[in-house]
Order: sequence, then C-alpha cells, then structure tokens
Amino acid sequence: MAVSTFEMFKIGIGPSSSHTVGPMVAAESFVAPLTDDNLKSIHRTRVTLYGSLALTGEGHHTHKAVILGLLGYAPAAVDPDHAETAFREVLSTQKLCLKGVHTIPFAYPGDIEYKKDEFLPEHPNGMKVQAMGASGEVLFEQTYFSVGGGFVMTPESLAAGEMPLGNPIPYPFESAADLLVLSEQHSMSIAELMRANEEAWAQGRGIQVDAELDQLWSVMDACIRRGCEQEGELPGGLEVKRRAAAICKSLRDKPEQSFRDPFTLMDWVSLFALAVNEENAAGGRVVTAPTNGAAGVIPAVLAYYDRFVSHSGPKGIRDFLLTAAAIGSLYKKNASISAAEVGCQGEIGVACSMAAAGLCAVLGGTPQQVENAAEIGMEHNLGMTCDPIGGLVQVPCIERNTMGALKAINAARLALKGDGSHRVSLDSVIETMWQTGQDMQSKYKETALGGLAVNVVLC
Repeated sequence: MAVSTFEMFKIGIGPSSSHTVGPMVAAESFVAPLTDDNLKSIHRTRVTLYGSLALTGEGHHTHKAVILGLLGYAPAAVDPDHAETAFREVLSTQKLCLKGVHTIPFAYPGDIEYKKDEFLPEHPNGMKVQAMGASGEVLFEQTYFSVGGGFVMTPESLAAGEMPLGNPIPYPFESAADLLVLSEQHSMSIAELMRANEEAWAQGRGIQVDAELDQLWSVMDACIRRGCEQEGELPGGLEVKRRAAAICKSLRDKPEQSFRDPFTLMDWVSLFALAVNEENAAGGRVVTAPTNGAAGVIPAVLAYYDRFVSHSGPKGIRDFLLTAAAIGSLYKKNASISAAEVGCQGEIGVACSMAAAGLCAVLGGTPQQVENAAEIGMEHNLGMTCDPIGGLVQVPCIERNTMGALKAINAARLALKGDGSHRVSLDSVIETMWQTGQDMQSKYKETALGGLAVNVVLC
C-alpha cells in the first residue's frame, strides 16, 4: 500500500477531516458517476450517519458537508463563503440540486439520520447514501467509511486494502526500517526517496510535484495570515473567542521583547498554530496535515522554519513536506490517523511526529536522526484521548495544536543533539500507538461521551 504526499496533505475546509472533509468526499463521490438520466430518476436521497459520525456530526458540520457533497462540491475546490451560502439555501428552500443538475426535495434533519448507538463493524466513521425513486424504492446506494485525514473507503476497498496510485514506484517502503535501509543503500535522504516516488506517480497525470508542494505551503501560509487577522467568536455555541489576532498584535507591537525574552519565539509558534486551528474551527480553508483537527502543527513548525531559520527556502519547505509525508504514510499504513479509531494520539501525535521529522531533515539531520525525531514526537503523545467539548473542534483541540508544534521542535532538536542511535524505534512506537488505541475505551475516541466533554459544564 503506497500513500502519496498529496494524499497525506489535502486542501479542504474545516472543521474536521474525518467528519467534514471525508463525508463531503463520500457524498460527492456518490453523485459524481451518475448520468443525467440517473439523476432525473431520483426523487429523494437519504444519508445515514453511524457511530462517531453521528455522535459529533453537527458539531463537526457533517450535515453541511454531506449537503455540499450532494450538490457536487469537492473540498479542495469549494470556497468556504460560497459553501455557507449554498448550505443555507438548501435549508431554507428545502430543495437540493443534485450535482448541480437535478433538483429534489430535501429536508433537514429528516433526510439525514443520526444513528448514535450503532457502529458499523468495519470502522467507527460509517455513512450510507441512498437515492430513491418515485415510489420510495432504492435506486442507488453505497456505504462509505471516513478513515481519517479525508480518506474515504467503501467496504470493498477497505477489505481489499487501498489501491496503488498507478505507476510502480522506485522505492517502496512499508516501515521506518525500510526507509533507513533504502536511504543507506542509495545514499539518498528520505525526502529524495519520497520525491522519486512522487515523480513516478506524477507521470501521465499532469502533476508537477514542486508546484503541488508549493501550493500546499501557500494555502498553509495564507491560513496562518488570515487567522492572525480575524477576530470575534467561533461558531458552535461554546463562546470561544479567537485569540490569534490579539496575540499577533501584541508580538508585533513589541518586537524588542524577543531580544529580552527568548521564549517569545514559543509565542510566535503558538500563534501560528492557533491561527490555523481557529480558521479550521470557523470552517475556513486549511490543509489536512494529516487531519483538520491537527492542521495547525505542521504549518506552525514550517512557519518557524520559514521565518526564523536563516537558511530556509523553497527547497527546504518542499523537503520538509516530503519527509513529513513519508513518516505520516507509515502511521496511515501501520496504525491510524483517525481519532475515532485511536484517539487524539492519531491526530496531534502523528502531526507532531511528522513535523519533528520534517524539521529535523531541513536542519541537516541524517535519516537516522529524522527517524529518531519522529519517534520522540509520538512517544510523548501516546495515549492522548479525543474528547471534544460539545463535539466541536475547539476545546481542547485548538490549544493542543500549539503544544504539538512546540513538542515537535523540541523533538527535532533533541534528535539533532544525538547521532541517530536510540533505544526505541519509530516502528515500535507506531505499533504501540495502534495497540494503545485499540485498548482505549470508545468514549475517549471522538464521541464527546467522555473526558473533558462530560466534565466541563456548557452553561
């Protein structure tokens, strides 16, 4: 199973990759292959959400994502402001134009059913989309699983494993140990190995690897900048106030403070992460990195590299992303990046591990030091639960991104102080993370049924 950089990093909208981006992808995938004649035979649609998707669906805007997908919108292309307008129009008119072609009645919540007590056996994030004819008969139906990071699979693809991307790749790997062996055999960095694979995948697909990487960073950077300008209260009812704009102003107003207090650098990194995840919580445009809930960690560490490391540049940013994606693919292959499956260790923990590896690489780390940085980044996130208050990606999610970013920088610097040798391997930590996630009670895995979600009074 091969995972591309451009699968690990996807452009989409907030607030959740598994509960917003994934369901939108699934709904759009349902209508995309339907012909005009198929669409004209449909008189109604029904979407059933199961398990974690149902339990925190409204807080994660799953219903909005489903409606947008049925309208034919894809996460990477939809404008967040236009998406909100289209969503509100469906609610007010109770009509939905499937794929932008065929208008049918659509009532919410009637046509979206939440089965909070029913988990499909394949994955906690299950959903079924059905299209009915004039007599209520089912014309088309498909079950989907949003498996984290915006990845969507059907029961068939889940059982078979993910399909290869097409062209064979020169450097396949299934573990961190494989990566280290390949690096040594071919005298290549992890980024170089990953780039060679991406170039092979890109052949015949019209993809320019550098341009795609630059676009990812452009969206990340724009998200930071927009998040530093927006003020007010985040949607959802928790009355969480945006903080990034005020913090940004205070740092800019007193630049001399950085010379007196070296910890001001930490404030900047925290600011970058806050800005991204406040945007995510507001439904803005973000890059899943590898998920929306953890979307601020990698951009914050990349912004630290871009703004505060003297030798930073476009090549370093690309190498950072390629290295981070290689590490992220190991978690995707051998464990999970879904909080509904393994808790927040699969989101903030994985993002921290990826960011630590990427930063270590562009600061001159060897492949062994990069693997060590990734291991440190996850080892100290093991067991982190996912317990969003009110089912919203706000508390504790936004602040967790600041902690993940700072921990990633620390992990990279620790690894660079060593020679790459260490007692615990990255592969061992990934396996431990997976086992820990399996042992974790379901109420601590993105259900809002345990932890802070039940111990914090909302009114």
